[in-house]
Amino acid sequence: MERLVVIGGGESGVGASILAQKQGFEVFLTDLGEIKPEYKMVLNQKQISYEEKKHSEAKILNADWIIKSPGISKNSALIKKIKEKNIKISSEIEFASQYTGAKLIAITGSNGKTTTTSLAYHIFKNAGYKVGLAGNIGKSFAWQVAEENFDYYILEISSFQLDDIQNFKPHISMILNLSPDHLDEYGYNYQNYIDAKFKITKNQDPQDYFIYNEDDKMILEWFNKNNTEANRFPFSLKSEVKNGAYMDGDNIKIQVNSERLEMKINELALSGKHNVANSMAAGIAGKLSKIKSEVIKQSLADFEAVEHRLEFTYKINGISFINDSKATNVNSVYYALETMNSPVIWIVGGKDKGNDYTELIPFVEQKVKAIVCLGLDNTKIIETFKDIVSEIVETQSMKDAVQAAYSLGKKDDVVLLSPACASFDLFKNYEDRGNQFKEEVKKL
Repeated sequence: MERLVVIGGGESGVGASILAQKQGFEVFLTDLGEIKPEYKMVLNQKQISYEEKKHSEAKILNADWIIKSPGISKNSALIKKIKEKNIKISSEIEFASQYTGAKLIAITGSNGKTTTTSLAYHIFKNAGYKVGLAGNIGKSFAWQVAEENFDYYILEISSFQLDDIQNFKPHISMILNLSPDHLDEYGYNYQNYIDAKFKITKNQDPQDYFIYNEDDKMILEWFNKNNTEANRFPFSLKSEVKNGAYMDGDNIKIQVNSERLEMKINELALSGKHNVANSMAAGIAGKLSKIKSEVIKQSLADFEAVEHRLEFTYKINGISFINDSKATNVNSVYYALETMNSPVIWIVGGKDKGNDYTELIPFVEQKVKAIVCLGLDNTKIIETFKDIVSEIVETQSMKDAVQAAYSLGKKDDVVLLSPACASFDLFKNYEDRGNQFKEEVKKL
């Protein structure tokens, strides 16, 4: 019996363990931290062997196959030892994809992944398909493969999940955009990060489809030196495309082979140019899957925004509070500021991942009246914006940040939590950060 070791006891790892057991592997799960009670209960019920608060190397390094949760750094000492022993390492996504006959739609990019994945899921559900939502969102992909029976899976995929790709082969893949992110995990080399993203199309063939942003300079540069066997379907906000989607004045036009769909931009549920792009990408996936234009248009019109992504929370004394905690990189904040039409008090900061804030300067000059820093080290933010924004306040708790922002605002202003950073210096994750923001705003 092959021995499979799962590293990481969160949603992804527990799901992989359940599927591995079902497929007849001898399974062992290990987590350096504490495993949540609800996951321990499942592991105990299924009689899956596990340990927490330690990694027993003797029990790990005798594995035939390792499934690594995406949160575990590929630069860690343990992962290096596993690689030295030439033990096969896969992500949960890679592992689970080998045990399902469902069609896979895989979505990556530096920004907009969650929104576009949720949009595509909404379209496919409305079309009557049995569809699973997984990857970086929803329930573990492996867990669903073990227990469900779907026609399609819509998968939000991070670069970390793509790092260990061997055979993963989506029927439709897409790269929404590229901007420097997680560079601390890629040797501060942007090209390494780009190459990781493009692994999404590595195993695709001429029966498959690749949807991509034709306005993105780095994507086009990659295509100058590389190719994909999949059929290419671009989308663009700037120029007409023959097969794909583009913005034409106040309309979006989607053309997939002989099928055509046209829709007014003001009918889309989500505002902002970046969401026009996200809507076009999801729409192309729908048309490639033979979904009727009426269903796609209705779905794009009645979709409800994702939590923690430009989420309007409250209006207090004429000041609007917007939770964009999911904006964990500079490019996300760029899109957020682009959509703002009122003076902004911007809450920013956290664990810096090698950020360059200079691309935000034009929007900050134009739209931001005050900055509230929320992080243990705000030096880089202050250095970048001190000559542009006269009011910069430093805080180290969400309560202080919200109160400071409120005191700086007046009627018709917007308080925007859009941190541009990871949350791990002060919070468990971006959801925790967003939920604390909403809680503190409610108390005002």
